[in-house]
Amino acid sequence: MTSSDRTLATSRQDAAEIREAARILLRTPIVTVARSPESMSVIRKHAATLRKLFATNVGYHLVVEASFARLAKSPPEHSAAQRVVNRRNGTPFGARGYTLLALACSALLAPGVGEQILLSALVTQMRTDAAQQEIPLSDSIADRRLVVAALAVLLEWGVLTEVDGTVAQWGESAEEALLTICRPLLPHLLTRPIGSGADRHDLLTPEPDSPRRRLRRRLVEEPVVLRSDLDPDELDVLSRERSELTRMLGDAFGLVLEVRAEGALGYDPAASLSDIEFPGTGSAKQAALLLIGALLDLMDDSTAGSMEFAWPVVDSVLADLVRAYGRAWRSEYADAPEVLRDDTVALLTALRLAESTPDVLVLNAAAARYRPQPKAVGTQLTFD
Repeated sequence: MTSSDRTLATSRQDAAEIREAARILLRTPIVTVARSPESMSVIRKHAATLRKLFATNVGYHLVVEASFARLAKSPPEHSAAQRVVNRRNGTPFGARGYTLLALACSALLAPGVGEQILLSALVTQMRTDAAQQEIPLSDSIADRRLVVAALAVLLEWGVLTEVDGTVAQWGESAEEALLTICRPLLPHLLTRPIGSGADRHDLLTPEPDSPRRRLRRRLVEEPVVLRSDLDPDELDVLSRERSELTRMLGDAFGLVLEVRAEGALGYDPAASLSDIEFPGTGSAKQAALLLIGALLDLMDDSTAGSMEFAWPVVDSVLADLVRAYGRAWRSEYADAPEVLRDDTVALLTALRLAESTPDVLVLNAAAARYRPQPKAVGTQLTFD
């Protein structure tokens, strides 16, 4: 191998490592040495290039320190599907959960707290701070489980690491546990500082940016970008800079740009960047997939071009699906059809495959790609 060949091979290896590191940070904006030492090694190696890549292409700020990397993303556009923190059982965190999460972070930053802390001491500090702010926090099993849910988020993010004992055991039987704290990461959990006069609307509103970067962020972060969501300047960028968009998405993040009459998306051939696997396992995902197919089957020449379905029609289709497949689904769905409807619609909305109005469910054009396509195999009928 010649010197130029070795240089080219090294360059290609570096490009592949940078792309994979960028994908890791998009998928997991907080990476710590304790949880992902190999990922952190690659991120630190290419930290300067990654900072420039994110800042230039999508306007994100990347912090890389010895023990962690934190990608500070911009708030999503108001038309984007919202993402919330969920507890381990899948239920939304809720206002109470976020309050306890904030109390936990505040307690970890209290004067005198070192690199490790006993769980009992952490909870005592949380209760002291809660009392000062007139926030109810008792020692009941219900409140302990809420505390566990909040601390589980910090464990998942790598802020806390269990050394001796577990947070879950404390929640059930108040058994002691020793935790290690990644203190340098705590000030970087919030992407924007919150002062005494902070306004919720301002915190959740993206800062002004160029149409090019706004569009790129949408294509990187959102499962589907509808033309109706884009302003004229973003539509102009999509039209004039398609080749550059295609190159950037592929080189930087391994995404493939797809543009259709209704909108665009950054498709991930590796199927590893999405936070929601679809199609996938689980009753709600199976029901949502079957619902798409059944609703599209109802369309005929008289409804060509229309993707709106009145709620009584949606409910009727779901009832038919429960009768056909309900035995394999969560028992709750058969007993409470409104829960089935809420879960399937919430899933389709989060994927930008549908929109909900008081009168109708609107399927977006992208939903048609998930319509089952029957094909004959011998004497049996299978689906793609």
